Amino acid sequence: MSDARRTPPPRHRKRRTALAAGVPLVLTAAATLAYGTDLGLFGADAQRRASAATAAPAWATATADGFASVNALGQNGTYGGRDGKTVTVKTLADLEKYATASEPYVIVVAATITMDPVGKEIKVQSDKTIIGSGTSGQIVGGGFFLGQGVHNVIIRNLTIRDAYQGVWNDKEHDYDGIQMDGAHHVWIDHNDIRHMADGLIDSRKDTTYLTVSWNKLSQENKAFGIGWTDNVTADLTLHHNWIRETEQRNPSTDNVAHAHLYNNFLEDEAGTTIKSSYGNYSRGRTNMLLENSYFQGTANPVIRDSTATLVQRGNVFSGTSGRNESGGTGAAWNPKTYYSYTLDKAADVPSLLKSGAGPRASLGTTAATAKAAAATTLTVTKDGSGQYSTVQAAVNAVPVNNPSRVVIAVKPGTYRELVKVPSNKPHVTIQGTGGSRKDTVIVYNNASGTQKPDGSGTYGTGGSATVAVEADDFQARNLTISNDFDEAAHQDISQQAVALRTAADKVFLDGVIVSGDQDTLLVDTAAKDKLGRVYMSNSYVIGNVDFVFGRATAVIDKSVITLKKRWNGTSAGYVTAPSTAAGRKGILIANSTVNGDVSDRSFYLGRPWHAGGDASLDPQTTVRNTSLSAAVRTTPWTDMSGFSWKDDRFAEYQNTGAGAGSASGDRPQLTAAQAADQEVADWLGGWTPSAS
Repeated sequence: MSDARRTPPPRHRKRRTALAAGVPLVLTAAATLAYGTDLGLFGADAQRRASAATAAPAWATATADGFASVNALGQNGTYGGRDGKTVTVKTLADLEKYATASEPYVIVVAATITMDPVGKEIKVQSDKTIIGSGTSGQIVGGGFFLGQGVHNVIIRNLTIRDAYQGVWNDKEHDYDGIQMDGAHHVWIDHNDIRHMADGLIDSRKDTTYLTVSWNKLSQENKAFGIGWTDNVTADLTLHHNWIRETEQRNPSTDNVAHAHLYNNFLEDEAGTTIKSSYGNYSRGRTNMLLENSYFQGTANPVIRDSTATLVQRGNVFSGTSGRNESGGTGAAWNPKTYYSYTLDKAADVPSLLKSGAGPRASLGTTAATAKAAAATTLTVTKDGSGQYSTVQAAVNAVPVNNPSRVVIAVKPGTYRELVKVPSNKPHVTIQGTGGSRKDTVIVYNNASGTQKPDGSGTYGTGGSATVAVEADDFQARNLTISNDFDEAAHQDISQQAVALRTAADKVFLDGVIVSGDQDTLLVDTAAKDKLGRVYMSNSYVIGNVDFVFGRATAVIDKSVITLKKRWNGTSAGYVTAPSTAAGRKGILIANSTVNGDVSDRSFYLGRPWHAGGDASLDPQTTVRNTSLSAAVRTTPWTDMSGFSWKDDRFAEYQNTGAGAGSASGDRPQLTAAQAADQEVADWLGGWTPSAS
């Protein structure tokens, strides 16, 4: 604001961070920042037939869990077309065009697409996400083929159906829903695959690093066949799939090095003509771990070859009959050596999958979403070796209304971008992973008077923030948030340039640097009548004019407030400008240091900001137990915009240093009794910030 205040084993590389525990990480967004637009790239014909993705569906760029998340074979997990453009297709020609292209794409299927000829399998190439738009994405009479070496492919939220040619055990027509021959790093999730001519899913010729999750597989002789080579190299994860009204291969798993099956529901419905011949089958030299799955009415629910290994834990069998086996001589293995996961109770699996498996109008409404953020870490790197290359893309990946903590681990580097954590994404931590808070920097240069790119006006003070936090229970640590707006070069526009804006409750800033010039740190609330508590500790905040301001209840504790010269080299400024509502606590600076390379007696500790001329406000700043350099004026408080600081709440207590002073009419000091009611704990009101 202006001075007058304008309104594993060798072949694996274990993941270094955990993805969603036990469920796919759903609901990740493809922001315009990451994808832009595809109009104009492929000519008028493509523009007529494929709509540009100015914003992809919120779940369009999720990353896999299970074995598909493991770094191996030169591929860092499975994220599909995340790094490419997003297109929406409604015709077979467009679907095939983008699926077979060499470039990465997120391909949103927004219509029923009928294969021609029947049985056609589109030959998908690497780095693709093919995902249904709500429940409207359907593939009829064919499916997809992933050939040798194809990798980093995601197929989600589709209905793939009805290639059936009238022969139940069809030996003539090899019409699968999804067939993989020698592919790796593939994630098949939340699909409804049914009534095909041969099998629903085939994973053959050593296809590996495969995760199949939250699918409905039904109305077929052969559900899911895996293997068919003598090699024992493939690794796969099958979890939370509802397999019903299928006769065999549920799945059949042949010569698989590590097969992890958990929380699946195999159901043979009574009174129908389709009868299961077996359930989960460990064939050849497969080493299978089968956990917390539920078998209802299945004949021979679990079988194994004499050469295979099968370990069972926690499964439930209801109305089953025949073989139910385990044992073998293979080496015991632990999936958590390779990836994180959390088991659901087996008894809960039927209801969980009946409500959550298959395509959804919004993947955010599935049972998976309720747990998607649990113990989740998302990685951001500049070089693309992490899950995301921008911080905002990782924020977009956080499930809406996530119930628990999501840590966005940002590798060292300078990220020149705008970041917004919206109010419907609480419990987010943005954490730098370098050895110093200076190693990871999020920076941008908007100011209040900067024109928006779309010509709709200027950003305004709040809109200028490099990082904007509107979600409760936010944390930032071990990084720098900066606004490097060049005041000298832009004296013709409003100079307020916010580095960090918070408009939420329970915001914890730990071990950070927040740097700018005018209006560096805006501590706000979601609304005038809303509580917004902010706790900053072990941190630095740098600026010159009103650079800690707003109406939040904010504590700066055990930190350094660095005073900075203005753009023209002069020393004159104000540390705080509270706009506290009456009856609320404002800004507390405690156990800290105020210093900087500025002239002596040139900075005020604060002045009252009655935003919009609101006389009902009662601004408050208390500075206590803090070392003040000689830069602080001997009369540390001043008036603002016609409002006298003496009519509001400004005080000190037991400060030290060259800038400290004794009590006077121009320098109020708290009594010991008053100070006892103005401790950090009083400001936080029952909230105890803790790192998580």
